[in-house]
Amino acid sequence: MEELCHFINGQRVKGTSGRFSDVMNPATGEVQGRVPLASVEELNAAVAQSAEAQKAWATTNPQRRARVMMAFGALINTHMDELAELVSREHGKTLPDGRGDVQRGLEVIEVCMGAPHMLKGEYTDNGGPGIDLYSMRQPLGVVAGITPFNFPAMIPLWKMGPALVSGNAMILKPSERCPSTSLRLAELLKEAGLPDGVLQVINGDKEVVDAILDNDTVQAVGFVGSTPIAQYIYGRAATNGKRAQCFGGAKNHMIIMPDADLDKAADALVGAGFGAAGERCMAISVAVPVGQATADALVERLVPRVEALKVGPYTGGADVDYGPVITAQAKARIDGLVASGVDQGAKLLVDGRNFSLQGYENGFFVGPSYFDHVTPDMEIYKEEIFGPVLSQVRADTYEDALNLVIDNPYGNGTAIFTADGDTARDFAHRVNVGMVGINFPIPVPLSYHTFGGWKKSAFGDLNQYGPDAFRFYTKTKTVTARWFSGIKDGGEFNFKPMD
Repeated sequence: MEELCHFINGQRVKGTSGRFSDVMNPATGEVQGRVPLASVEELNAAVAQSAEAQKAWATTNPQRRARVMMAFGALINTHMDELAELVSREHGKTLPDGRGDVQRGLEVIEVCMGAPHMLKGEYTDNGGPGIDLYSMRQPLGVVAGITPFNFPAMIPLWKMGPALVSGNAMILKPSERCPSTSLRLAELLKEAGLPDGVLQVINGDKEVVDAILDNDTVQAVGFVGSTPIAQYIYGRAATNGKRAQCFGGAKNHMIIMPDADLDKAADALVGAGFGAAGERCMAISVAVPVGQATADALVERLVPRVEALKVGPYTGGADVDYGPVITAQAKARIDGLVASGVDQGAKLLVDGRNFSLQGYENGFFVGPSYFDHVTPDMEIYKEEIFGPVLSQVRADTYEDALNLVIDNPYGNGTAIFTADGDTARDFAHRVNVGMVGINFPIPVPLSYHTFGGWKKSAFGDLNQYGPDAFRFYTKTKTVTARWFSGIKDGGEFNFKPMD
């Protein structure tokens, strides 16, 4: 069993609190490692060390900081397979999905290579008689990132890249369920030239999260997780005067219009609904076909596709579609929600609850489930299941479908499949959701745009990565300058009498 560590001052360090959390192998249900859970004292000591290291890092010019990101990006590419396997071993996702996890994080690091442009200030010449105005972006100091289990590489990279290249030091608290990827990324950052102490990886649970939120030195907190925890962290951080950027849950709908290519829509739904076992905040969990004929035709296409999905461990071969969910508790919750859907009258077309994989009977595998005739009052509709379950809600008209999305309390992502540009344009304009796909099922923006939901999916004013990240991790200082008459008329060669 592997003993994991923190990463403090440039090296792996064993915890001193005496508290540990098991790191499971979700494919077998066995404990594969132990990760230390830091105490408040350990966290505060790491923050103090980061505050000292940040002073010199902040005075390093932006181009040199960007060169560290260039070297870091090259190292991520070199170690892509290793990092993907770390992701898959602790999370359970397939190796191609693990590589995608790393790749989407790497794309943010690539944007950070151009950070000097993003960190430029503004200048107004002669704003008044002999008066110039200029602004500068300066780092906040020590910031923190609290990241989830479902993207062990991507989301830590979303946090650390913009924060560090902006001149901050960062305390990164990864999920205690999947800590190894963050530890390895920290080692690669050191190899890329990041000074010791500028990034500290501190493993922990709620005790450490609260210590981060209450530490006066920590100036900002970025979080991704469930909506209740996002709201809690946002509220406590704001009470303590910190900036907060907290992203929560989702219930993402995909509307399928009668003129849509139904085969392409069905393929998109299967990938977006069941990829990574549905453990994605951008997963499509609700299909909304418009019209009964559209719904019936979609069922004909989806049932065989869902039934054909191959579930297995990441070592099971290239044809495995998705792996286990993260814990036994997650599996039990998913099975319970599927049962509630049956009890409340939804039609279960594909039942994944009794799935068992030979040789992996103790793993946390959940077969794919597909419901039809789901209604908005059912638990499977109201809850974010975070598992391989697709619910179909039938809508009579486009307006009914659109209002279903508008009325939902979550607003992370949504999509529409249609051949009509006017319908697509109307949908994109009116829907109150942060990320919209048109004939595109998982509308995660590229890294030079920005990622963020609306409504109960996000708390805070600024989104993740892209231009918003540089705004979040810096503060603007504006200077108004006037210079009085000097020696511009030339030198003087005689002593001036004393006034």
